[in-house]
Amino acid sequence: MRTYSTNSPEAVARIVALAMLADGHLCKSELDALERAEPRATIGMAPPDLQRVLHTLCEDLLATSDQNWDAACKIDTKTFAAILAEVDDPLLRRKVLMLCATVFAADSHLSDGEAAMLEATVAQWEMHRKPEIPGQPLVEVSHV
Repeated sequence: MRTYSTNSPEAVARIVALAMLADGHLCKSELDALERAEPRATIGMAPPDLQRVLHTLCEDLLATSDQNWDAACKIDTKTFAAILAEVDDPLLRRKVLMLCATVFAADSHLSDGEAAMLEATVAQWEMHRKPEIPGQPLVEVSHV
């Protein structure tokens, strides 16, 4: 699995791309929802660049899974933790989580894979704790 610079647009985009694949497939409603969320304004990356990162992620996943897509969509906890660690800015984490929530809500169904990703992300990033930035509300996970 490739690594990206901490807090880089690519590191952020890969987490959003993982959210898009968390249910085992990519659907047009997720792409449309992400585009409506205006990712360039939120995380500094336009939809075509996000799609490039998504493609690269799929290549990395397939390269480590014996070409079995069902297995490819499931990454181990150590790898997922390393991917999440590439974003350490508290405000950027909130933005990423909101984009992931947008993707999860796109098909009006929270799959087991999406719920697991959401729970693991909230836990690792300690989003359930008091905000680290005064005046910035925590992400309301219950609204996903």
